[in-house]
Amino acid sequence: MRIAAGNIFLEQMRFYAYHGVMEQERLVGGYYLVTLTAEADLTAAVQSDDVADTVNYASLYALVEREMDIPSRLLEHVAGRIGRRALEEFDRITALTVRVVKENPPMGADSRGAGVEVKFKR
Repeated sequence: MRIAAGNIFLEQMRFYAYHGVMEQERLVGGYYLVTLTAEADLTAAVQSDDVADTVNYASLYALVEREMDIPSRLLEHVAGRIGRRALEEFDRITALTVRVVKENPPMGADSRGAGVEVKFKR
């Protein structure tokens, strides 16, 4: 059997964090949704049924949680930190997409959110 591609993903993890250009955003905070899609060779895990042969999504979640706790002005910076750290800590990841959305952004519009999506490749 040959696997063409595999992804591990965490969808819309919700965090209360203190990111934003305006000082008030960094003082009051708000809700953010983070979606992570990590491309990896999952062949061994498909065959072995062993978590050591894959990218552990609980560990990925813990990484995102740590990075969301660090205030930043720009969501691009937050996504960049998450991406860099994930590639440093998980050798199996070959490519990664990080999406960070600020719910109810202070821009005077009726919007569910505004955010960024950054794609990384090893």
